[in-house]
Amino acid sequence: MNGTTALRLLGAVELASMLVLFGNLATVHHEAVASAIGPLHGMVYLAVLVTALAVARGRHRVWLLALVPAVGGLLAERAARRPA
Repeated sequence: MNGTTALRLLGAVELASMLVLFGNLATVHHEAVASAIGPLHGMVYLAVLVTALAVARGRHRVWLLALVPAVGGLLAERAARRPA
């Protein structure tokens, strides 16, 4: 698995975890869901940042896009695929 594939996968997991957190907040608001998915989302967000730094190859736009919550991983992956 190369860096951009990992970034795409991590970006999708980050987005899905954010949607679960917001869905839980908007509907039933179970604390168990928030306490399980919240730390998972935080770890995936940090993994997206580290992976974006590894894939960036000196392009600041890639890791700056990774800072955007929820969709940053997907945006950074798209920017990393473009030629330098």
